[in-house]
Formats: sequence, structure tokens, C-alpha cells
Amino acid sequence: MSTTLILGAQWGDEGKGKVVDLYTEQADVVVRFSGGHNAGHTVVIKGEKYILHLVPSGIMHKGKQNIIGNGVVVDPEALIQEIDDLKKRGINFDNRLFLSKRAHLIMPYHKLFDKHSEAKKGIQKIGTTGRGIGPTYADKMNRVGIRVCDLYDDEVLREKIFQNVSEVNEIATKIYGLESLDAQKIYDDFKGYAKILEPYVSETSYLINELSAENKKIMLEGAQGTLLDVDHGTYPFVTSSNPTAGGAFTGTGLSPLHLTNVVGVMKAYTTRVGSGPFPTELHGEEGESLREAGGEYGATTGRPRRCGWLDLVAMRYSKLLSGIRYIALTKLDVLSGMDEIRVCTGYEYEGKVYETFPPEIKILEQCKPVYKTFKGWKEDITKVKTYNDLPENAKAYVEYIKDYLDIRYALISVGTDREETILINEIF
Repeated sequence: MSTTLILGAQWGDEGKGKVVDLYTEQADVVVRFSGGHNAGHTVVIKGEKYILHLVPSGIMHKGKQNIIGNGVVVDPEALIQEIDDLKKRGINFDNRLFLSKRAHLIMPYHKLFDKHSEAKKGIQKIGTTGRGIGPTYADKMNRVGIRVCDLYDDEVLREKIFQNVSEVNEIATKIYGLESLDAQKIYDDFKGYAKILEPYVSETSYLINELSAENKKIMLEGAQGTLLDVDHGTYPFVTSSNPTAGGAFTGTGLSPLHLTNVVGVMKAYTTRVGSGPFPTELHGEEGESLREAGGEYGATTGRPRRCGWLDLVAMRYSKLLSGIRYIALTKLDVLSGMDEIRVCTGYEYEGKVYETFPPEIKILEQCKPVYKTFKGWKEDITKVKTYNDLPENAKAYVEYIKDYLDIRYALISVGTDREETILINEIF
């Protein structure tokens, strides 16, 4: 039995897709456990880019099984489109993709409400992708959600859709001034999706436990990042699920007793998409330069990411929450050419220095980061294959991170391609 969890240690967009893709060579099974198609995991193979939204990143490897767990919210139309696109690019899905019967479905009214409620918030907006993720999780908790298994019971599906749409239309017409939704059309569309998706549908809670009992190597693939966790992140500027370790178990049906390792994926600097506090954010030319060097634009939305220095206070908090043992450090190459590089080791607010991550948004928004400065390096490191071949200043930087967090490195990524990676420790 060997189960490794790979999760984002920052605000998402850390490079999880590449890390999962690399380690899938050692795994038998890859499982997505949270989020929806607001996630965008990018895998680059021999210069060709693949962006995955719902399908686990392990699909890029022949013979590996891939599971979309019950904790994921699924837009069936988006999933069908993603499968079709990957098939056209030569990816084989035969008996390799499994969709949980217990996963909740994103309905047209979820996307409608997501966009219009966000627009009404004005300057208080969260920065959601508008893809219906939050409203779907809200309906799940409100016990009115529609699950994958409901697609295959005509009576249940019809009753749920017509009941929900009846209530939704009251809000849509009277609050948002929109036209009523057509329940019959939604029902017909979803019956069509059901037929297409049926070959992939499975009771994955049993499946993943059976695979574990067979001593298969299982990789749990996180979406978003720790600081977006609805319980532990920068609430309310968070996602609607739990991207931390706890979510891996509720989102798969796998017991915590099965977990053998946790890898946190972390950029060598920090980015954030959407609204919310960001203590180390760089503004103006400095921030723009880092954005362009790192190609920091959303894989899902294309939105420019906010960029800043590495925040080690936040990273120590991430380690605490999920029991991170190894760090996969990504995009170290983006820092090449800088004269100086800084890392945050504390937050100064009203005369007090915080070395722990506070829950108060006001403190995070108004604090002044306490920095430690390092000398940069000029060398191109994208072809470096071993740790010892890194420039001395680069080694000093990554050693400080390791010591501060008291962790070990799984790998250091020095470029976008699979080959541009320094592998340091095994994780299975």
C-alpha cells in the first residue's frame, strides 16, 4: 500500500500538472479529489502543451488508471469536450478513466448565478471564474444537488431538475431580471450527457480502496491551493472546496490510514489570481517583469496572475495544515537574471511582527512583509540536471527555503518541459 498526495502549497497555479505528470511514471493510479473545471493543470511534453481541467494529469501516460473522485464537481459538457479534445490528440481512454457516481453536477443555473452574483458584488467580488463551482458546492451542502448517479434514474433526475429550476426561476426573474430557464431542455441535455459519459461512470469509493488493497501505487492530485481552502485559506477570497489534505479523503472515500506521503508544490515565488490579500505582491514594472518572465496567465481563463516574492510564513502554514514532507519547487528558472531575490519571513502590523499566518484579512491586507534578501544569478539553469550543478547563489536560495521550512525536496523544476527537472527524492 502506497498513497502519495500532491497538493498546491500556495494560491494555486504552482505547477501541479507537471509534478503529477512526472511522478505518474511511478504510480498506477491518479485521482482528482476536489474542485472543478476552474482548475487548469498544464503538462508540456516535448514542447507540446496539454491543459487538463477535469481529467487527471495521469491520463498522459499509457496504462495508468485515472479517477475523478466524488469531491470534484463536474460540468458534464466540459468533461465531454475535454475527453474529445484529448482523444483527437491521440490520448487513449480505454478503461482508464473512471467518474464517481457520487460526484455532484454543475447545472446551467449554477453558472448563471455564479456570473450574475459576482457582478453584483462590485469591488467586493471574489474573482471567481464564473463556471458555477461555488453554487454547485452550495447546493451540495444545501442537500439539493444533483449527482452523477441521478443521471441514470429518469424519475429522480426529472424531479430534481424541475424542482430546482422552479425555485431558480423565481430568483432569476425577480432578482436578476433574467429570462426563465427551460427545465425540459435541461433535462433533455443531461440525458444526452448521461449516455456519452456512461462508459466512465463507476462507484469509485470502492474502486480506489480495492486498488489500494491490491498494493497499487496511488497518487492523489490536488487542485487549486492550500491558501484557497474554504476553511483554512484567506476567507472569503477562497475556493469552495478543501484543497488541503483533509479534502483528499472526503473527496475520494479513501481512509487517511492509507496515506504514506504528502508533497507540496510551491513556486520559487508567489502568484495569485483574483481578489484577496497578497502580502508580498509586487506592483508596477517589477511585478509585470516577473509575470512576463514566468508566463503568469491563467491556464483556464487567461487572466494575468498577480505576482510577488516567495512568502515563507504562508508556506510554513501550508506545511502545518497538510503534513507536507516534501516540496516540489517549481519555476526556479524564472528568477534567473535578477540582481536580488527576496523572501518573506514575517508580517509587520501595528508594531507587531507575525510569524504565523493570521486569519484576519485586515492584517494580511495591511501588513508590511519582513524580507530576507539574496543575491541573484545570471546563468541559464534550464539544462541543469543535478542539484550540484546549480549556480551557487541559486543553491543558497533553495537551501534557505529547505532549512526554514524544515522539509526535503522531491524535485526542483528548472523549465516547463518534463526533461527540465532535477529529481532529488523518491515519493513512493
